[in-house]
Amino acid sequence: MSILPQASLFLGIIPALFLLFLGLKGFDGYYKDKIVFLSFIIGIILGVISAAMEILSLSLGILIIVLFPILEQILKLIILNISRLQKQKSTVIYGLSLGLGFGSVFTPISIILANFETDSIIIIASVIIGSFGIILLQAGTGIILGYGVFTGKILKYFLLTIIIHIPFTAWFFLTGLYQIEQTQILLIFYGLVVYWYSSNKIMKNILDRTKEKLK
Repeated sequence: MSILPQASLFLGIIPALFLLFLGLKGFDGYYKDKIVFLSFIIGIILGVISAAMEILSLSLGILIIVLFPILEQILKLIILNISRLQKQKSTVIYGLSLGLGFGSVFTPISIILANFETDSIIIIASVIIGSFGIILLQAGTGIILGYGVFTGKILKYFLLTIIIHIPFTAWFFLTGLYQIEQTQILLIFYGLVVYWYSSNKIMKNILDRTKEKLK
């Protein structure tokens, strides 16, 4: 079975763009379209860099459970913490687009790696399902990091994203070790919880703060 990287890329980008479209609803006037687009593209580039570094460091074994979350969150934080975005409400939204771009890369990469190891359509399908969970996770942690930059509590929210991310990488380590790919559907559920929490409990805070100032 052969899956072209060019085709599989859309399996990550399309759902990521759809989530971005939904996530921006109700936030008109809080962001600039060009920066949303730019942050999404930067996220894709960072995702490629991160994936390449992680593939090269798989030999580290169980250490990847902690090292991968630190690496991925640091890469996103470096972009979101530039002086232009500090203390800005819009940074929360740019964190969403950055995270979605970052997560979209892992779908084609997961498919390509799975295709090298097996011809099973079921296993490859389960990998695709699990990688959608990555998109949700990266979107959620992007929002959290953006909120940390906005509120000036960077360390607090940076550590929170790492804590949230560790169970995800631990699950991938275990599924890779014991070959139980079919259970990766649980990653969708975990990703949904993270995304729901960040978008409904954190991202909407910027709307609530604005309403309080208008009263």
